[in-house]
Amino acid sequence: MANTTVQNAVNATPEPKRKRFKWNRVLRNWQLYLLISPVVAYYILFQYVPMYGIQIAFKDFIATKGIWGSPWIGVEHFERFFNSYYFWRLIKNTLGIGIYSLALGFPIPIILALLMNEVRAERFKKFVQTITYAPHFLSTVVVVGMMMIFLSPRYGMINHFIEMFGGKPINFLTEPSWFKSLYVLSDVWQTMGWSSIIYLAALAGIDNQLHEAARVDGATRLQRIWHINIPGIMPTIIILLILNIGSIMGVGFEKVLLMQNNLNMESSDIIATYVYRMGIQNAEYSFSAAIGLFNSVINFVLLVSVNFISRRVSQTSLW
Repeated sequence: MANTTVQNAVNATPEPKRKRFKWNRVLRNWQLYLLISPVVAYYILFQYVPMYGIQIAFKDFIATKGIWGSPWIGVEHFERFFNSYYFWRLIKNTLGIGIYSLALGFPIPIILALLMNEVRAERFKKFVQTITYAPHFLSTVVVVGMMMIFLSPRYGMINHFIEMFGGKPINFLTEPSWFKSLYVLSDVWQTMGWSSIIYLAALAGIDNQLHEAARVDGATRLQRIWHINIPGIMPTIIILLILNIGSIMGVGFEKVLLMQNNLNMESSDIIATYVYRMGIQNAEYSFSAAIGLFNSVINFVLLVSVNFISRRVSQTSLW
């Protein structure tokens, strides 16, 4: 009865008083709102305002007429893309690189973080962290340039080792069968150290008393990793897995474009590079916008679906 009376009193509160109460809370915490305002402004200006241009995917965009003046043609650009010769090749290559990167690149930072967390020699730990973090600060151009030097069929170190053991030199960068492996392995090398930082932070938050109790019970180091560390960072793993699956079709075009040539086009041509060719080189802005929108919608559907499944299965999700 008392709870009902309190609830009725709350519901009876005049609307102006509620608004005034909210504004008072904002004024009391104005420093926090001021601190977050640049981030909000950034997303509004550079993420939401450009969405105005999405409509050119449904128009025959003519620069002189502008976005509003260009004629509306509906889904013709999407039909053209779905019926094109390149459609299945682009989907296969984009999904292939995305899934390959997820399967290999996602667990390695977790393993690296678990291993570094067990290291007790501080100097050795800092040395390993420096070595694994450093490649993150190299530009994509430098990484691809290093690959070209090391994998050169004439001067490359890798081919010298192959010849030492009686093999024949391989021109890795022109072989379609090698493209995905080179892309993913070089990406793992460049990002694994930096990606492990968030897992190390999560491991630092695990209560050390759990490990002390496990030692008293006779648990080995591997048992403590399996039953304490991994469950302790599982929410972080799930959140990052959701984000990674949600961007599985968002393979960046910079590195692919630098590694791409006419001989490996069969396995290196992805949606991002096709959008670049159609939109920048061929000036087919509406067609490229339609392809980019299709790619974004697929990523959005994957993100929402995986988030829904995760919320049902593990009670951990983005929202």
